[in-house]
Amino acid sequence: MSASVAERPTTDGTENEPTKTGPEAVREGAFGNARSLSCRECGTEVELGPHYACPECFGPLEVAYDFPAITREEIEAGPRNIWRYKALLPVPADIEQSPNTEPGFTRLLKADNLGRELGIANLWVKDDSTNPTNSFKDRVVACALSAATELHAKVFACPSTGNLANAVAAAGARAGIKTVVFIPSNLEKPKQVNSAVYTDSLVAVDGNYDDVNKLAQEIAAEEEGWAFVNVNVRPFYAEGSKTLGYEIAEQLGWRLPDQVVIPVASGSQLTKVHKAFQELIKLGLVEEKPYRIFGAQATGCSPVATAYKAGVDAIRPVKPDTIAKSLAIGNPADGIYVLDICRETGGAVEDVTDEEVREGILLLARSEGVFTETAGGTTVACTRKLVEAGLLDTSLETVIINTGMGLKTLDAVSDLVGPAATIAPSYDAFAATGLSS
Repeated sequence: MSASVAERPTTDGTENEPTKTGPEAVREGAFGNARSLSCRECGTEVELGPHYACPECFGPLEVAYDFPAITREEIEAGPRNIWRYKALLPVPADIEQSPNTEPGFTRLLKADNLGRELGIANLWVKDDSTNPTNSFKDRVVACALSAATELHAKVFACPSTGNLANAVAAAGARAGIKTVVFIPSNLEKPKQVNSAVYTDSLVAVDGNYDDVNKLAQEIAAEEEGWAFVNVNVRPFYAEGSKTLGYEIAEQLGWRLPDQVVIPVASGSQLTKVHKAFQELIKLGLVEEKPYRIFGAQATGCSPVATAYKAGVDAIRPVKPDTIAKSLAIGNPADGIYVLDICRETGGAVEDVTDEEVREGILLLARSEGVFTETAGGTTVACTRKLVEAGLLDTSLETVIINTGMGLKTLDAVSDLVGPAATIAPSYDAFAATGLSS
């Protein structure tokens, strides 16, 4: 394998997997209906625990289940958060009794105004900006926290591009566990503040996200009892993204959309939404039907879109250079699987410039009253570009995912917006603006 090209990578690109957590025995039923961790490459199964790389081929591990029969009515009777799907997640049956931020079941908005702007006849926005720390990361962190608790971790930690740090810090505070979060030192100031509010152990690292992630792996290998949500408990953490797919289907009346557009950073969210759709089909909770999945990246960090457009099966890592910092992962762990899914479903992976990202933010805000961060701006702008290229069928029911709140990335649009006029406090002055009816 070339040192500069990742082909079917492990989650960290190394053969040495940090697995240290607390020494206490794991209680029966700690991971619900999960059976094992299964290698996505060779199918090898290993016991449930703090592992994420296959001992045979070093491929990434994900959670495998023995699901019980479950009905729509049983799910609908559950709480209005992700724990209504607890039977489909690697969490114990009594998960609601553990202090957590109770994320999920966010709104699915019928976006007719945005649809008209984009030329899409039937458009929805899954708005995850209303989660407890205003991003979808609250979902994955809730599952990671459950795993960390069951594995008797002493420290709850993460490397992050911002939203994850916010979610981990808040969840750790709620659970009463020591929390340490690591971020690139050039991260947007609001995201730094949002993390530091919840924890006094925010560590800024000089470097990009990939540098921060490498440091986290080193710490996980050396320190006893540390649970890094996206390192040594990553298989459990990633399962939280499935709840986006479950909710979309349930909120559409227990059916799958025809098309869905999802932002791509590590790529895990897109792969898990696909996994959720497949699980719902297998469980008989939705009718099987074809659907198309599209990925969205910012041009300044678009290794997956580049590979898709080149028609290759390898991801060449890049050095991120974009305002969409929450998507700025130059060596995406699940990038290869994003390519597979988008190609298999008839979708695509698109990318847009920073200017287009800003335009996407304003378009969503001024058409639907939803203020998204740069990741959401990327998704809206990519959707428009996919329409213009004829890659997205405008006659089909389409869902786009907004993963976070725009108040976290104010600098992205602060120079584009402001008062239409500054006037004296008189009607004549107002009338002179041309804004009167």
